[in-house]
Amino acid sequence: MRTVRLTMAQALLKFLEQQYISVDGVEQPFVKGVIGIFGHGNVTGLGEALERNSGRLVYIQGKNEQGMVHTATAFAKQSRRRQIYACTTSIGPGALNMVTGAATATINRIPVLLLPGDNFASRQPDPVLQQIEVDSDYTVSAADCFKPVSRYWDRIVRPEQLISAAMNAMRVLTDPAETGAVTLALPQDVQAEAYDYPESFFAKRVWVVDRRPPSAESIARAVRLLAGKKRPLIIAGGGVRYSEAERELTAFAEAFGIPVAETQAGKSSIAWNHPLAVGGVGVTGTLAANRLAREADLIIGVGTRYSDFTTASKWAFRNPDVSFLNLNVNAFDAAKLSGVSLVCDAKAGLTALLEAAKQTGWRGGYADGEIAALKAEWDREVDRLYGLESEQGLTQTRALGVINETIGPDAVILNASGSLPGDLHRLWRCERPNTYHMEYGFSCMGYEVSGGFGVALAEPDREVYALVGDGGYLMLHSELLTSLQERTKFTILLFNNHGYQCIHNLQRENGSDGFGNEFRFRDEATGRLTGEYLPVDYAANAASFGAKSYKVGTAEELREALLKAKEEKTTVLIEIAVLPGTNTGGYESWWNVGVPEVSVCEKVTAAYERRKERIEEIRIF
Repeated sequence: MRTVRLTMAQALLKFLEQQYISVDGVEQPFVKGVIGIFGHGNVTGLGEALERNSGRLVYIQGKNEQGMVHTATAFAKQSRRRQIYACTTSIGPGALNMVTGAATATINRIPVLLLPGDNFASRQPDPVLQQIEVDSDYTVSAADCFKPVSRYWDRIVRPEQLISAAMNAMRVLTDPAETGAVTLALPQDVQAEAYDYPESFFAKRVWVVDRRPPSAESIARAVRLLAGKKRPLIIAGGGVRYSEAERELTAFAEAFGIPVAETQAGKSSIAWNHPLAVGGVGVTGTLAANRLAREADLIIGVGTRYSDFTTASKWAFRNPDVSFLNLNVNAFDAAKLSGVSLVCDAKAGLTALLEAAKQTGWRGGYADGEIAALKAEWDREVDRLYGLESEQGLTQTRALGVINETIGPDAVILNASGSLPGDLHRLWRCERPNTYHMEYGFSCMGYEVSGGFGVALAEPDREVYALVGDGGYLMLHSELLTSLQERTKFTILLFNNHGYQCIHNLQRENGSDGFGNEFRFRDEATGRLTGEYLPVDYAANAASFGAKSYKVGTAEELREALLKAKEEKTTVLIEIAVLPGTNTGGYESWWNVGVPEVSVCEKVTAAYERRKERIEEIRIF
């Protein structure tokens, strides 16, 4: 057996360079590069290997460990899970800073490879700098915190263990049903230990992603379920986009006259102006989609995990005869809501079900013009909100209307948190596939700027816009500097509404007078944060990094700044002053949040009673 003597870290990089993925016969390198921040736990191991590496892997210098994982996650998500970045950190705080990013990737079913440094396997210098000592179990380290948020976790305590661990990592990362964060904890001494690795370990390896077809039995069960159903509704989730099944989805809907609603992850699966497109569904859904969901006797979920925002905490579906038909590559998701499961790839499943259902002559039973009327009513509401003016300043929905009209149909928008996800899910008009990038599995504040950089890495020929509130920007914006360092332009659209206004609204909807969510000075008279708004200049902050920045307060100023931003060659931030509380509300939807059963405030107890009424209306699945 021919061997090559390398350190474990050198071998890992050499292995990653030879990993490829193939989907529908299209082959490409799976690992684009490594994003990292060095410390004593990785700089002389993986850091040295990267420095001397002469292969194709790109190294990007991160500025915050959580941020760089968000960048890698957004890159993989926008690449439809066909390519990834790995992330490397030191031990202790550097490693732990990646845990939130790991959870974000795993919840959203996005592949990302995490390589945190770890304690000395030899234990000779223990406790080493930044080592957590657990006196009841000395095998535990900070890296163990990744276990509950990783789809695969391993610790490489001998250099030869890399061989099986690396193969398992690639198996999970490339599996559409099992993918998520993969963590390989790398003890800092083992990174530098040498081993005679077999040359075959470094041979080119192509991970073929086969489109899993539905079984004949499951198709037969699905066709039997269709029979007699008159009011079907499709809910398109992220699985449609990762499968590139947009055409198959549209063809299926057209063949049987079924309206299509979308989750946050599925939005842009169908053009907004298609006659059967009824928009977002659930808590942040459109009036058209939520009314159809309420009366539907069949929900056809394609690639959705049915989060509480999609189902309106399971309150959305109130037809006593409603059934669920779930097409999902993940068996766990396919079994939800007591549904009939089609465990399959979305494209393969829709194609097979279309052919089988055609043979029966089945078709949805909507009255002529019913879907068109609901859609027209909602389109008028969007037009109203996009044009909504106020004498006090710029409304949030008016700002979104200007952005939607100005940036062009091929631009990609990104968001994750605050009130913007609700407005975008309801209002944003997508014409082209893969132009709407929403991280709403974890809704992680701070994803936006880092994620915008990741999308720009994945889409170098498109304009990318990261929409973020002032609260989300303050949480994390360090990768703005990395985008400048890499000369990778994207545009940050910062909505300044002086605080965490989304949660401020949620408080007040449930009886609160509003507490602790606005960015105000402490009032000497009350002792609370009820003074004037804090005067923060976010445009100046971005300019201090070297970005081009603008401040706008009117629709005309916003439109002009967007046009100028298009011409810039570097990252841009546009600070948009919007009126607090001018986001959209619910449209015949509900979200179950815990409301106190006992309170000195009558508004709170009244909200509790309303919640009880809603819960009594929910069907138990």
